[in-house]
Parts: sequence; structure tokens; C-alpha cells
Amino acid sequence: LPQFFCSLMYFLIHVPQDSPLVLQSDRNVTVNARNHMGQLTGQLTVGADAVEAQCKRFEVRASEGGKVLFSADEDEIVIGADRLKVTGTEGAVFGHSVETPHIRAEPSQDLKLESPTRSLVMEAPRGVQVNAAAGDLKATCRKELHLQSTEGEIFLDADTIRLGNLPVGSFSSPSSSSPSSSGPRQTIYELCVCPNGKLYLSPAGAGSTCQSSSNICLWS
Repeated sequence: LPQFFCSLMYFLIHVPQDSPLVLQSDRNVTVNARNHMGQLTGQLTVGADAVEAQCKRFEVRASEGGKVLFSADEDEIVIGADRLKVTGTEGAVFGHSVETPHIRAEPSQDLKLESPTRSLVMEAPRGVQVNAAAGDLKATCRKELHLQSTEGEIFLDADTIRLGNLPVGSFSSPSSSSPSSSGPRQTIYELCVCPNGKLYLSPAGAGSTCQSSSNICLWS
């Protein structure tokens, strides 16, 4: 070992400045770092199947400026590059929560947040804001969409608010008669709310035609 160390140092001193240093082995190449007491403080092993580094902190720095591009220790992993790009078709997989102040898609690309088998949760102590500055904002689901405010209100502010595909309920009163098939077509409706919160339309009349006994409320 001492003879090898001396030969290696001699090679390093006399190798031309622009020539590469090549270490080659039939199995692996291991570089050890030791302190003044001979204790192992760091190790880098290049093998056929993997490259392993054992140390208290591992860093990858930029060639210009020495900026830390990647660092890892027992407490955290830091990626210091301006952009982290994952090119795999399955994207990035996180086993637990993800903290970030900003989520955006690539230019001319859609942003999609999806949970194929479970639920998608976004939480923030001071609110969650979703903006579409130059386009539409669309939320779709297979079953039910819930908008809930436990201590505040739900405010819809728009020039036009449309509620499509609302069912048309029926009502009856002692003085009402069955509408004739030859009568005028009903074009004005009243928006009604059942006790359970379901919305429906009711043919408008001289007074309110909303009734909790509507067929929509009874069967919903």
C-alpha cells in the first residue's frame, strides 16, 4: 500500500495538465479519506452496478462560481439548481407531503393535479388561491363537488352565473288546475332550494311556487 501511494502521488505530480487521470480495476475503485488518527471519514466507491458515497455531507457544485447544485446529509436533501426537471413518464413520486410556495406548468402546457385512486388535498393556514389569468378554470368530478365554508361565506362574483341541467320540479295548490297542452309554453322559472340544499327550477307564477313537498325534494 505505501508503495502504491507513492507511485500514485508521483503520477499525479508529473501528469500533464490537460491529461485525464484514469483509475481502472476489474472489480471496483474505492477512494478513502481518513483523519490524522487513521479513522475513515469518507469513502467513494465506483462499482459495476452503482456509485456509492459514504460521508457526513455529499455536495455537487457548479464548475463556475462553485454554486451548490445538490447536497445531501442525514437531515435533508437540497437541490440548488434553478430548475428541477423530471423527464420520466410517471413524473415524481412523493411518499408524504410536499411543501412549495408556487406550482406552475411549462409554457403552453396545462397544469394538472390528479390523484387516480385517492383524494387530493391542498391546505394552507391563510387560504388556497387558484388563478387562471388568461383562460378558464374548470373543476370536474365523477360524483359530488362540495364547496364548504365552516365560518365564512361562498362568494360568486361574475357578470353571468349559469347553473346548467337543473331539474324542473312540480308543485300543486288547491286553486291550481292542470296545465293544458295547448296553453302557452313556460319560459320563466323560479330558482328553488330544497331543505337539503338541492337546487331545482319551478314554473314561475304570481307568487312563489317553491315548495318543500316538490317531487324534486321528496326524491332527492
